[in-house]
Amino acid sequence: MAMTVAASMAVMVPRVPSVSARCSAVPYLPPRSFGRSSFTVPAKLLSGNGLHKVELMKTRASSSDETSTAIDTNELFTDLKEKWDGLENKTTVIIYGGGAIVAVWLSSIVVGAINSVPLLPKVMELVGLGYTGWFVYRYLLFKSSRKELAEDIDSLKKKIAGTE
Repeated sequence: MAMTVAASMAVMVPRVPSVSARCSAVPYLPPRSFGRSSFTVPAKLLSGNGLHKVELMKTRASSSDETSTAIDTNELFTDLKEKWDGLENKTTVIIYGGGAIVAVWLSSIVVGAINSVPLLPKVMELVGLGYTGWFVYRYLLFKSSRKELAEDIDSLKKKIAGTE
């Protein structure tokens, strides 16, 4: 009797479906090949006039000089090398660059910590929206205030450059 109760209990327990390694609501798509023949033509279009229509729909990246926006890396590196050789205080530039990297890293840690606190990210968004609204009203809405902002920016540029 005890054996039949145990057997019936095992039958009544619902089975949990096995969990696959890919758990996503997005369907699986095979990886796309970017070779020369990445565009496949269905077999019914190969006969007659269909292939011509498909050939017209194919697009390729233009390699002409007039539409090319590629950057010449050799020219870029030579310009950077010339500017680096023209610097007098290379250690200062390295220290400032390292300090900037550390500042970005620390700020990302602080933002991550703030983002993990409940309700605080939404409050910070509201503060940001409020400040943006105030800035637009104060400096961008009227012509006289835009001129004032331009003058403030020019004076700040002169202070930084050391010409004032």
